[in-house]
Amino acid sequence: MPETVSHYRLVRKIGEGGMGEVYEARDERLARSVAIKIIRAARESEEARKRLWREARALARVSHPHVCQIFDVDQDGDTLFLVLELLEGRSLAVRLQDGPLSAGETAQIGYEILEALDALHRLGIVHRDLKPSNIFLTPHGVKLLDFGLARSYAAASAGVTQTATALTAPGMLAGTPHYMSPEQATGQAAGPAADLFATAAILYEMVAGRRAFEGDSLVDVLYNVVHGNPPALGGSRAVEALDQLIRRALAKRPEDRYASARDMAAALDSVTAAQGPAETTARREVTRLIALPFRALRKDEETEFLTYSLPDAVSTSLSGIDSLIVRSSLAAARFEGQVPDPRRIAAEAEVDAILTGTLLRVGPQLRVMCQLVEAPSGTMLWSQTAQVSMEDLFLVQDGLVQRIVQSLMLPLTERERRTLRHDVPGGAKAYEYYLRANQLTQLRSVENMKLARDLYLQCVEDDPQYAPAWARLGRVHRFIEKFGEDATENFRLADAAFQQAFALNPDLGLAHNLYTPIECDQGRAAQAMVRLLERARFRSNDPELFAGLVQACRYAGELNASVAADERARRLDPHVTTSVAHTYFLLGDYQKTLDFYGTKGGYYLDCAALAALGCNEEALVRLRQREAIGTVHAVIQSLRAYLEGNTEEALKAIEEREKLTRKDPESRFYTCRHLARMGEPELALATLCSVMEAGFLCTFSLRHDPWLEPLRETPQFAELAREAERRQAEVHAAFLAAGGERILAA
Repeated sequence: MPETVSHYRLVRKIGEGGMGEVYEARDERLARSVAIKIIRAARESEEARKRLWREARALARVSHPHVCQIFDVDQDGDTLFLVLELLEGRSLAVRLQDGPLSAGETAQIGYEILEALDALHRLGIVHRDLKPSNIFLTPHGVKLLDFGLARSYAAASAGVTQTATALTAPGMLAGTPHYMSPEQATGQAAGPAADLFATAAILYEMVAGRRAFEGDSLVDVLYNVVHGNPPALGGSRAVEALDQLIRRALAKRPEDRYASARDMAAALDSVTAAQGPAETTARREVTRLIALPFRALRKDEETEFLTYSLPDAVSTSLSGIDSLIVRSSLAAARFEGQVPDPRRIAAEAEVDAILTGTLLRVGPQLRVMCQLVEAPSGTMLWSQTAQVSMEDLFLVQDGLVQRIVQSLMLPLTERERRTLRHDVPGGAKAYEYYLRANQLTQLRSVENMKLARDLYLQCVEDDPQYAPAWARLGRVHRFIEKFGEDATENFRLADAAFQQAFALNPDLGLAHNLYTPIECDQGRAAQAMVRLLERARFRSNDPELFAGLVQACRYAGELNASVAADERARRLDPHVTTSVAHTYFLLGDYQKTLDFYGTKGGYYLDCAALAALGCNEEALVRLRQREAIGTVHAVIQSLRAYLEGNTEEALKAIEEREKLTRKDPESRFYTCRHLARMGEPELALATLCSVMEAGFLCTFSLRHDPWLEPLRETPQFAELAREAERRQAEVHAAFLAAGGERILAA
């Protein structure tokens, strides 16, 4: 160590990096302690000299309590150095060696980082190399360090870019891969949104105790940055709220993140303000698993049904564990027949573990070979082979569930242990009926649902105590009622089957999620909403539960809560199916309705949204295309005829439609809109009365839907609107009492 540099006496080395050292020093002229940053490579590298000057100029422009202050830049012979304020404390990287931080500590540090970034961004400066070692924790708060990669983002937007492989010195990347934004990793311009991405990655690491983006090599890390997402975090409301904020800031596209550091800081402030004083700060990293369809090693019609239904049964059993998010069988079916590629599946399905299996019948025995693989690395966690008779199939399912729980080291509550022990079928034949029926329900046609119904009925006849079979029986009766025949009887049978499932197991998640549409169509949307909110208190990582809340909240008139439930469901499973497009439609956000369907289009609602936006020709093209391919349904005919100016045909189609939608108040609300638009106020008001009687609270639409304008001057409409407002107030009180505002952050 040199004794002096210029008029600074070096006291001790306090840091060292790939390009230089940092010393505590004494300024002999001003009699004060400072930090001296000497760039060792500046003697050999012109780029290193430029980097030091960039850092000096960036720091010189900023005066902020959370940015390290620069005093001078100087040269002593061939030694170039910066003079900085001497900080007391330690870096965030050193602090993280002690373990994760609490939600409160994380939020406070994050807020101060964002305050500093706001100051930088307002001056046109992007840091570009935020990481825990560049964040210093002092007794007085955060200080941002190391501005050697800082750039003016005006220059970046003009085309000055830096790729992930560009070198600023021998062997060093322009940025740190684990905290790089996708745009940096792919060589695009890095603006302020890149710093927000890095901040979110740091916040995640503070809470989780592990980096958001890991990998065995630089290539793996960068791949995960561009394509992957870290596991969700839970354990307390505070951690879940932080996780939601982090997810948005980690969006792959810069425009999907927060608009600015100030906006992200305000969101972080709102998150912390919403937590009560007794809020716990426990954290739990949630593991995401997908069970792929098993592969039959030899074609065998007798056991073919197991390729789908056995992994589906395993997924259903595991779905009751709150520290585990299980991807749906629908999501798993996308990878059927492919050689499993852990990296691709990890990126597309956003999972951390993959269950694969093969089946082979050898005489009366079935050989089941399974592997649990870590994603995206492909590391095998365990492999298991079982040879059993068809009568012992349930033992295979139970054994797989137990091995997965043990291998992933999932913490189980007593309630979760009871759930895993519950709902064991009484016999092998009942279980085979159940698995065969489950396979048929994936082929969504009325005929297949009828076949599945008969198998479920055989299952519950053999074993009346098997709750999952009753729940799935209720689902198929509901499907047949909706799209088949004898609607009244099938509706009754569906409700009775679900009631039997709840009587056998009040905590059966499958039943809770599948029962919501029936409750809503029976005029009990508010009860469904409260039931699901109460369940969400201890089952906060079930995407299907929140998908159910999308519908229940919408039917109950809580539209903002419906949108929030969709956001929560998609945070847990980006591929989950929800009905949020209907919510956007009721909110009058017709463009978001269209965005939801994308270019593929929907069944009817995208056409209705186009008509509401005045794009009648485009709506007509879509409607005629659907009729041409055989999608002849009254609602499509009605809208098409109206847009063509044929009111008589439109009214006739509505009459036909009413026969099919008596138990669907939302569909009848759309009918009401059509009738009002066509100048049929009496029919429209009569339909609206029936919609209200059926419990569909369309309060927001009554105030704002432009197609209802012809009704607003009538006394009957005013009376209906007042009644809707009264009932809405009651429902909102129930929503708040059930903790809906806190659970959904709505």
